[in-house]
Amino acid sequence: MLDILTTVILIAVGLGAGTLGSVLGVGGGIIMVPALTFIGLPPQQIASTSLFAVTSTSVSSTMAYSRQKRIDYRTGLEMAAFAIPGAILGAFISGSISAPDFKLYFGILLILVGIYIVYRNSILKEKSQPNGRPAFRAAVYGSTFAAGIISSLFGVGGGIIFVPMMLLALGMTMHRAAPTSQLTLLITSLTGVFTHAALGHPDYVYALALAGGAFVGAQIGAKWSRSVKDVLLQRMLGIVLIAVAVKFIADWFSAR
Repeated sequence: MLDILTTVILIAVGLGAGTLGSVLGVGGGIIMVPALTFIGLPPQQIASTSLFAVTSTSVSSTMAYSRQKRIDYRTGLEMAAFAIPGAILGAFISGSISAPDFKLYFGILLILVGIYIVYRNSILKEKSQPNGRPAFRAAVYGSTFAAGIISSLFGVGGGIIFVPMMLLALGMTMHRAAPTSQLTLLITSLTGVFTHAALGHPDYVYALALAGGAFVGAQIGAKWSRSVKDVLLQRMLGIVLIAVAVKFIADWFSAR
């Protein structure tokens, strides 16, 4: 059983991850996975436990954004349909990856996420228009399938792909993209959680502690998303994620 201090820490991690994940639309798993990695869980347990909490964040955020009428349901459901097969595949792959390799691959992902968060405001200024060409749309949904794999393999949700694709490829505004991404995340992460559960991967005690904090944090983040403009906060988070990524990649080299 978890001691009281560990429980409080995990709830706090979930709270922060849920808040930032909801505001930025990237999924709180990007913060929860490093915490679980430092605890020393195996890759499949890290991914499934984090994804359980990511689902809590997505449920909470989707409820809040639905009340605000900011979700594009058609786009969210279309992208989820392509992400679902990827989420199932990712859960199976997570059981065959070693701990050092998990750190390497996740470190690379963290670097990409960190760069995205640091330059997020510049991305939002891009003037994009929806492109209806079949080949272009196929590329969008192919990327969504890849996001589903990443979601279940690492337990982070696919928001790092969903949001940029909605912004730059589908021409959505951030006001609509982040909420719609949460709907897609909800469906994708639920698929991943059920698959991981069938494979016996999750640690439910850790998951419930993280999920409780994440649910509350997502409600806070949904409210803050209307007014938050703290560029410094975004850049600090991005730099921290890159620093953690460097540590993970260094650990991989040390384990060789």
